[in-house]
Amino acid sequence: MPPSVDRSQPPFRLPAGSIEVITGSMFSGKTEELIRRVKRALFARQRVQAFKPRIDDRYDKTRIVSHAAAAEGAGKTLEAVAVATSESLEQRVEDDTQVIAIDEAQFFDRDIVDVAQRLADRGLRVIVAGLDQDYLGRPFHPMPELMAVAEHVTKVHAVCTVCGAEASRSQRLISEAVTVLVGGSESYEARCRMCFEAKEIVK
Repeated sequence: MPPSVDRSQPPFRLPAGSIEVITGSMFSGKTEELIRRVKRALFARQRVQAFKPRIDDRYDKTRIVSHAAAAEGAGKTLEAVAVATSESLEQRVEDDTQVIAIDEAQFFDRDIVDVAQRLADRGLRVIVAGLDQDYLGRPFHPMPELMAVAEHVTKVHAVCTVCGAEASRSQRLISEAVTVLVGGSESYEARCRMCFEAKEIVK
């Protein structure tokens, strides 16, 4: 005979952690979507911590700022902690935190995947935003690994600056043959598959 179950009380279990990935090309609204989800969590009175890579100081050293907010001078921004490594990020997570937001995850080392996994295993909701492709149209690690272990993946799109079609790639406009090059509209523009040029030097 199977053991009897007391159905008068709900089963005890830890909060279910998860990983959500928001990805796409530059200017596709990844950061705006990250901020939107964080603001909803804050409205629900959840304890949120946001992080960004220290290398990304384009618009602000300590705030997560969308391209649209930077262009308009107001709007969607979020207070964050700038960290140099995934290890530093994990060490700064506080005990009462419920939601972790990570912007520009492609700039972190590959250990960010294990860090996200450990945080989710602790019952935290981990929201990650980052580019899925580099300037040559190749997978931008560690984003593919994060997408593979995530419970939810959202791919957002921009508008191609050449033909107006749906854009999924980031066209580099300056002659720098390095994978990590932090920049905005002066260095990149959104392109569709047909208008994208996968070459080292654009001009």
